[in-house]
Amino acid sequence: MTAIRHSVFLRQAFLCWNWKCALLSAIARSLVYFVAMMRGGRAGVSSVVFVEMAYVTLTAGVYAGLQQRALRLRRRMLGNAIVVFGVPCMAQVLDWTVHHVAGAAVPARATLAVCIFAGVSAMFHLYVMRNGVFLAGHGRSLAEDFRSIPMLLAELALKPVVFLSAWGSRSNAVVESSPAE
Repeated sequence: MTAIRHSVFLRQAFLCWNWKCALLSAIARSLVYFVAMMRGGRAGVSSVVFVEMAYVTLTAGVYAGLQQRALRLRRRMLGNAIVVFGVPCMAQVLDWTVHHVAGAAVPARATLAVCIFAGVSAMFHLYVMRNGVFLAGHGRSLAEDFRSIPMLLAELALKPVVFLSAWGSRSNAVVESSPAE
């Protein structure tokens, strides 16, 4: 009975596998580990990077698929929380466990670097996925997704400016409409 449940779980997990994010995550996270470990002059860099490539290629697609499914939740804030906090926290705990079990000890500096990268990456995933990019099964090629990135990055970078200017305009409108004493 347990074997049947595990097989159903694995089948469901891989049905939502997002190959685009699996590929990009495996490359990016391995580079983060590699750079963080090379700066420390650590031995065993290749084993950590190899474990990361194999493990992340397999799991990042599942995690991104879970994030993609969370976007469909009726409660938008819950979906956002799952994308930004739930899935990345689960991924980091499992990531640490895999490295520990594989005997590929990861220094604290590399773990911290990857945690920061995972947080920033999760917020970026939320933004681009909400804009239809890096979604699996939606008929867009990876090349089309990459062509969308410069515009999305520009929009994302300008969001604080737009917010502050709109806030400033509202503040000025309130001051101007106040009755004179």
